[in-house]
Amino acid sequence: MPVAVGPHRQSQPSYFNHVKMGFMMGYAVGMAAGMLLGTFSCLRIGMWGWELMDGIRKTMMQSGGIFNIFVAIRMGIQH
Repeated sequence: MPVAVGPHRQSQPSYFNHVKMGFMMGYAVGMAAGMLLGTFSCLRIGMWGWELMDGIRKTMMQSGGIFNIFVAIRMGIQH
């Protein structure tokens, strides 16, 4: 879909900026989902204290790292 150029010669973000934005959005959403899923799964198996925090951190990093790839690819295809 074409985007109208404004009076100050503003243009669309570049392809790289779209992919970068998708990467960051995917990482944020993935980490939020990982926090919820990690908290419930770690509490369910009986973790507590620093072990709980470590388990949540690992789950957040894994889900953020996976989800950002998919969103970045989607944003690149959409552009």
